This record gives sequence, structure tokens and C-alpha cells, in this order.
Amino acid sequence: MLFLCLSILLSVLLLLNFRIFPRFNVNTFQAIVFNYPVCFLTGFLLLPREQPFSIDFSQTWTWLAFGLGVGFIITFLLSGISTQRMGITATSLANNMSLVIPVCFSLFVFGSGGKTFDALNYIGLILAVVAVGLSTFKKEEGQTAKVLGWNTLLPVAVFLMYGATNTMINYMNIKYIPSLDKTLQVTLTMVLGAIFAGLLMLTIRLIQGKEKIERQNLIGAITLGVPNFLSFYTLILALSQFGGNGAFVYPLYNIGVILVAALSAILIFKEKLLAINRIGLGLAILAIGLISWQELVG
Repeated sequence: MLFLCLSILLSVLLLLNFRIFPRFNVNTFQAIVFNYPVCFLTGFLLLPREQPFSIDFSQTWTWLAFGLGVGFIITFLLSGISTQRMGITATSLANNMSLVIPVCFSLFVFGSGGKTFDALNYIGLILAVVAVGLSTFKKEEGQTAKVLGWNTLLPVAVFLMYGATNTMINYMNIKYIPSLDKTLQVTLTMVLGAIFAGLLMLTIRLIQGKEKIERQNLIGAITLGVPNFLSFYTLILALSQFGGNGAFVYPLYNIGVILVAALSAILIFKEKLLAINRIGLGLAILAIGLISWQELVG
């Protein structure tokens, strides 16, 4: 459980970064683009001396990892557009509810890592989905109900992209990361894909005059990049630790992030939760117990 807990804490640290960026006039887009080179450097420094980093384009996993990195950037852009046009609530729900996709693939396609799910586990999964919806619900102020055109499909796209990337992470963990010593190699290749896509988009926006690089954005990239890589790396280690059992790991990860993030928001930013949010957090705790009871008693 150590790697899973670390991944949750590091992921919440990412959210805290995003929360304080406006205070220091940090451009979130630039911070995210530049955070991926920081991610790569962080992972590169963690590589053992006897394992130099190399890219072998003759391997299938290389292309899958590179493409997954590009998927990270695309997912982020979709989230940003959806937030602007459809609101925070719809986008946040789409993001968190996407755990259904990797969980279903883990249970019915990949197998649950040799672990048997019983009735209590399945009840816990259902409660996890409900808990995510209730605990992330927010009232939108000043938002009109009138939404036209293709904008209505943006939350659907966010749901599918988050679900697809998490499912692919689990698939690669099962098929291409048979041992922990290969985890960093695969993870660094994913980051390279994100670097390529991010810098390409930033270059286009710089040429169009829509962006201007400033020092605070580079500093924000550092504070974002280190926990970003470590959160992703420890999540993969957690999947490996539980035999690629995404049906176990992803629900605990998602609702764990929600619980810790909510607690941090209350303590640090003095946020107030709606009654429906408190109910959702309570269900989340119950869901964690039902999903993980076999691990806890075993």
C-alpha cells in the first residue's frame, strides 16, 4: 500500500500547485508544457547507473509509451476547453467517473491480477462511482443552462480520454513491465511523448503571439514536474505491486485523492463542503473498506 499512498499524496500536491498558481501569475499551460522536461530529468536522475536510458523504436512498447505521452497532453487540453465551455462540475465529474473504464477492463479483459472479486468488492466499486460523483459536485454560479452544438460532447471526450489513458497505463504495466527495473525506462519514454507534443503546441502558440515565456512559469514547472513524475511513477509501482489489478488500484487511488484533496482544501484554503459532498466523502471511505477488505485482513 506504500506506493499507492505515496501516489495519492503526490497527486494532491499537484492539485495544490494548480490552486496557488494564480496567486503568482503562473501560466498554467506553460507550466504544464515545461513540467514534462522536469519530469524527464527527475526520472533520469532516478535511473541506476547500470541502466542507461535508451530508446528502441523496434519495440512495440516504445511506440505505445510515446503515444500515451501525447495522449496526456491531448487529455489536458480537452479538460481545459471543457472547463471553459461546459463548467467545472461537468468536467470534474467526467474526469473522476472515468475510473469505470480501467476498472471494467481490469475485471473483464485483463483479469484482476490473480485476485478474486467477491460481492462486497463489487458493491464497493459501485459505491466508489457514486462517491466520486457526490464528493466532486459543485454548484456553478452565474452559468447559463443553454449549451449549443458540439460543446455538449466535450465532457464525454474527457471521460473517454482519461479512461483510455489509464487503461493503457494498466495494459502496458501488465504486458510490458514484467519487472520493476523496467518501469523507469517505460515511464521516461511516455514523458518524451508528452514533451514532444507539448513543445510543438507551445511553439505554434508562440509563433501566433498567443504566449510569452516568463520566469514564474518556469518556476511553476519545477514545482509541478517533480511531484508529477513521482506520482505517476509510484502509481505504476502500485499497479505492479498488486499484480496489475486496476480494479483494485484505480478506485482506491481516485477516491483517495478526493479525500486527501478535500481535507487539504478545508485545512489550507478554508473551503466549505456542501452536504452532498460530505455524504460523498463518507461513501468514499466505506467504498475503500469494501474494495480493500481482503487486502487489509490478509
